[in-house]
Amino acid sequence: MHLQMIGDPVCAKAHPSPVMSSEVETGAGGALENVVVYVSDGLPADQTFTPPAQPANLEQKGCLYNPHVVAVQSGQTLRVVNDDQTTHNIHLMPINNREWNKSQPPGVIIEETIPRQEIAIPVKCNIHPWMKSYVAVFKHPFFAVTGKDGSFDLKNLPPGTYTIQAWHEKLGTSSQKITVGTNETKSLQFVFKSRPGM
Repeated sequence: MHLQMIGDPVCAKAHPSPVMSSEVETGAGGALENVVVYVSDGLPADQTFTPPAQPANLEQKGCLYNPHVVAVQSGQTLRVVNDDQTTHNIHLMPINNREWNKSQPPGVIIEETIPRQEIAIPVKCNIHPWMKSYVAVFKHPFFAVTGKDGSFDLKNLPPGTYTIQAWHEKLGTSSQKITVGTNETKSLQFVFKSRPGM
């Protein structure tokens, strides 16, 4: 699906060629990008994890969000940057967290934290309706977003039995159980089926 950017000359000028929607991005062999993969069950309920000091970045460039899907740990700073020469607004529409709706002129940086786990929060720009993204928030560090090759890595997972869930904005969710031993590496593959109308 082509994105129509004619409503803002700055946006239209940034893309002399047509821009496709990022809702379903596939690579070689049908690899699926922008899938959130995470531990949904198996960690001790009372275990707490310190959020990373490094912020996660969500960039507005060429009147698009980059990355299309960003994942953060609860309490980690989400840093939103406007690299365009036009005003945007960052509008997060969560269910379990506080809603944001902030104007963001060119060059302005917004930094916020999201306290509670939520998969996944829709993000839009009210000024440019084609701009859409998602933020996934986790209370632990065992999550990843697949890249262009569809790969992911859940690093430093302690030994145990876990449910691993994969979420995609259009293709839904899939889950698998896995048992990991000490110093053991396991491989998982999630397969999503195209839905009618896609």
